[in-house]
Formats: sequence, C-alpha cells, structure tokens
Amino acid sequence: MTQLHNMTVAQLAQTLQTKQASAVEVATAFLARAGGNPHHAFLDIDSEVTLAQAQASDARIAAGTAGALEGVPIAHKDVFVTRDFATTAGSKILSGYRSPFDATVVQKLGAGVNGQGGAGMVSLGKLNCDEFAMGSSNENSAYGAVTNPWDTSRVPGGSSGGSAAAVAARLAPAATGTDTGGSIRQPASFCGITGIKPTYGRASRFGLIAYASSLDQAGPMARSAEDCALILSAMCGPDLDRDATSLDVPAENFCAKLGDSLSGLRIGIPQEFFGEGLAADVRTAIDAALKTLEAQGAKLVPITLPRTELAIPVYYIIAPAEASSNLSRFDGVKFGHRASAYTDLVSMYKQTRAEGFGEEVKRRIMTGAYVLSHGYYDAYYLQAQKIRRMIADDFQRAFADCDVIAGPVAPTVAWMLGHNASDPLADYLADIFTLPASLAGLPGMSVPVGFGEGGMPVGLQLIGNYLQEARLLNVAHQYQLATDHHLQQPEGI
Repeated sequence: MTQLHNMTVAQLAQTLQTKQASAVEVATAFLARAGGNPHHAFLDIDSEVTLAQAQASDARIAAGTAGALEGVPIAHKDVFVTRDFATTAGSKILSGYRSPFDATVVQKLGAGVNGQGGAGMVSLGKLNCDEFAMGSSNENSAYGAVTNPWDTSRVPGGSSGGSAAAVAARLAPAATGTDTGGSIRQPASFCGITGIKPTYGRASRFGLIAYASSLDQAGPMARSAEDCALILSAMCGPDLDRDATSLDVPAENFCAKLGDSLSGLRIGIPQEFFGEGLAADVRTAIDAALKTLEAQGAKLVPITLPRTELAIPVYYIIAPAEASSNLSRFDGVKFGHRASAYTDLVSMYKQTRAEGFGEEVKRRIMTGAYVLSHGYYDAYYLQAQKIRRMIADDFQRAFADCDVIAGPVAPTVAWMLGHNASDPLADYLADIFTLPASLAGLPGMSVPVGFGEGGMPVGLQLIGNYLQEARLLNVAHQYQLATDHHLQQPEGI
C-alpha cells in the first residue's frame, strides 16, 4: 500500500471506508510527520484532541454512519476559530485565545453538529499565517516565518503560507485557507499545490476572523483538483442565520462534472496578464500549460481586462479601510492580550495595540483610518468602490467571449525570505494578477503547471464566472489527468 502521507484525500477516503487503515492509524502517521514542526507550518498541535477525533471517526465508520470524508486528516488556517485548538490569527494580540465555538467551515468539515451532518474529517491542528491574513509571504506572522518546502530559503507565499507548506511537505493531505486578495492562489502556486477560492459567499464566513469583510473567502488547498472538489463540496452551503454575506445557494457536488470534455471550451487570455512584468520562466510554464489545454480541445481566445493595473490601488484602499474597522474590536478589554502597564482606559488601548499588533497590521490600520477620515472618504474610498464595480463589469464583458479565464497567478516564482523586508510595496505589487478576481467576488484557482527559476513551482490561474467552481475544477482535473506536475514533491519528502 502507498505510504499514507503520499495518498491524496480521495485515496485516503477510500482506504478508510474499505478499512484498509483506521482513522487512528492515519492520524498517528501525520502527527508523526508534523513532529518538530517542519517549515514552521503549525502554530498549535494537540495529539490527544486529534486522536480522540480519529477514534470517533472509526466508531462512525464501524456503525455505518460515516461522513463523506470520514477520518481523513485536515489542518486549518489559524484564522478559523476552533474550540479544541488555540486561535491566534498569527498575532500576539490573540496569543493563547480559545474560542467557545467552531467556525462553520470547521464544523462542516468535521463532525458537524452533535456528531452529525459533517464530512467527518479529523483536525491535525492550526496552521501558521500572516498576521490577520495580511501579507503575501507569511513573513508577517508574530510567531515566525514559514519556509517553502521546495527551498527553505524562500517564502511559501501568503497569507495561507502555513497551509500551502503543510500540504506540499505532506504534513497534511489538505488544509483550509482564506483568500482576500489571492491568499489561497498565490501560496498554492509558490508551493506547487492546488487551491481554489470559491465565489464570494459560497462558504460561510461565520467564525472566520475578519480582515476585509467584503473580500475574505474560505477555500480548500490540496494536491489535486479532485481533492479540492471533494473538500469544497463539504465546505459550501448557505449559513443565513449566522453569516449575512452567505449566499442562499444550495450545497453542490463539485465532483459531478469532473469527467466533462474540454472540447469547445473557450479560454480567455487577458493581454494585461502577459506584459513586461511577467518573468520569462513563469511565462514559459504558463504557455506550455495553455498548449496542453488546447491539445485537449479547448480554444484560446484573446480578451482584455483594461483595469487590471487599477486593482492594486483599489484593493489597498478598500481592504485596509475594512481592516481598520474590523480590528478595532481588539482592545484588551474582552479577550486576547492586555498591556500590563497603563494609566487609564485610553492608555490601555494604546499600549495593548502597540504591543499586540505587528508592523504590517499597524500599517494597514493607519492606511484604512486615513482613507475613511473626513475629507478623504470621497477622494479615496468612494472612488475605489466605483472602480471596483468597473473591474467586475470588465470581467462580465470578457465572459461574453469566453467560458474561463487563464493566466499566471504571480509575476514570479517564490522570492527569498527577507527580500522585500524593507519594501512592503513590493509584496503588494506581487498580487497584481489575483486581486481583480477578488475585487469582483469571482471564483479562482491555482493549478501546478511546471517549474521556473531555481526549480520553484509555477501555478496557472483559472478564473470563472460566478458560481462556476465546478467548471474550473473540471478544467484543472482534465489538465492534471494529462500531466504530472501536481504529483511532484520537494526533495526529501
């Protein structure tokens, strides 16, 4: 039998259902791999909790009441609140915080409500991330940077860098991530795995610590499109009583169309994604992937997304504005860190936030407060929202001529740790290709399509129209049936 850590989610589910291995055996194998915390991917592991969940899964399998992914391990990005593990959002201000409830996504993927209705996955723990999901490199975590399993001198991408590194290093077969401006797609690209951000509102945001409420969306990260389809099917569904941004759209089986032919599929190629800023090694890998899709029957159609360049300034006005509001709740009064030395209430607020928030979080709070302030709201925030609508309209015009949009996830492969330490704007510019879909609320994913400079992975970005996740996953799945890039793994794994 294939080593357990080398199995996909689909293979592990089959192995568990046929009782070739128990959930406890599988969990034990992955806990052993996570021992010593390679790549600093995990922030909290509790083997007793994980093994107890595995034992409950084995009992449900024996009783014939197993969920769709019963006993398969998963790890959660540390912005999803969990009862059984600490939740810090990668920040000192939430050091040691324990939530009294699980996020809806955690609940759906796990045992459900009172042990019923969930997919039955077993949690391995919480994964490192940029503080409050603010970053593109996972160097902004208050608990230390994550390293890329393909080259430990490089970043894994962010903010879901711990999730991407854990899957790439086979510390977990799958992980949850969140994508505000590309934080599932970019680390998936940098670490050579598959990740998908669904349509905004598809997966509940209840229990997801908010960065930018109109942009944050949960999604799965795994080795293959098939695995992502299995997990996304369990994650999605309306949560109207608890999440005002949840779509009233029934849960969908995203595996149902994985066998569809690509014959006649129109793939839009935006000229703005292939300009001077795109590294030659990334372009080579993307062009080769597009040729493979053409060989499978797809047709490449030139399109234009004329406001692509405006996505960066628009995003870095809207997201910090929402962050400045969302993070005002962290004041040292009700939960989390509180400064030990202060003179009055205002002093406590100031000291607590000065000690608890990192530099990037402070930078974005200050930017957000500025663009929302009197005299600047109309000039900055209101204009950004207008352009955001125009960016969404650009996509709708493009989808009149194509079914799916394809291009690079990032302009380069993963950069060296510390490379952008003195220039945070360089990290912001790396989001140029992922931000437009986020601003429009569209589904997007990253698919491994080869390697570039230094043998580092390159991801192809696929963007679909609203609620077209199944189509994206099928394109990725058909590509992966014809190639083996998603099967490659870092040396020594």
